[in-house]
Amino acid sequence: MPDSPSTILRVDDIRRTYTTTHGDLEVLKGISLSVETGETVSIIGPSGSGKTTLLGICAGLDLPTSGDVKIAGESLLPMGEDGRAAFRNRQVGFVFQNFQLVPTLTALENVMVPLELRGERGVGDRATSLLTRVGLGERLDHYPIQLSGGEQQRVALARAFINEPKILFADEPTGNLDGSTSDSIVGLLFSLNRDAGTTLVLVTHNLELAKQTDRIFRIRDGLLED
Repeated sequence: MPDSPSTILRVDDIRRTYTTTHGDLEVLKGISLSVETGETVSIIGPSGSGKTTLLGICAGLDLPTSGDVKIAGESLLPMGEDGRAAFRNRQVGFVFQNFQLVPTLTALENVMVPLELRGERGVGDRATSLLTRVGLGERLDHYPIQLSGGEQQRVALARAFINEPKILFADEPTGNLDGSTSDSIVGLLFSLNRDAGTTLVLVTHNLELAKQTDRIFRIRDGLLED
């Protein structure tokens, strides 16, 4: 079936098998889905169901054993590792549960990294504007260790949006935060996403969070539930 012009993410019959000392373990067992441009979707399921593995493959961080993944009509599989890294830097944003900030860089420097990897210069103003937008305009020169968990995730949000990605992948973005902090981070995530018109694919175990997205994909034992 041909891709719709509005389809930003298409996954066709993805399977992922890992070889272990106890034999092959099939984590994903043939998953197909598509996401439209500007949509917000969530992937939910119990621990070990394969949702984080699926997200990593959708984002080009991992490769499937078989199947195909396309973002903006481009298949990720033939690109090679360097090609996928360059593609992600142009098209994709990430927010992770454990923030993944560079500890030796300030908040401002962490946000600037994606654009500097492209070779762009003079990006400090854009990074400052985004950090101000997420409430950290007074913390530009602070290192991650000097920031709370919620503040670190705000830096991660600013970094995720600095390269104006077409699609943003978020893996349990509030998993390490308390309730009130989680609520503020979720509000920021959806507000930034809405303002930028970015497509959002979110993995979460939190059903209340999932209900805030346009659609919910439920995964169990490596398969999508109807």
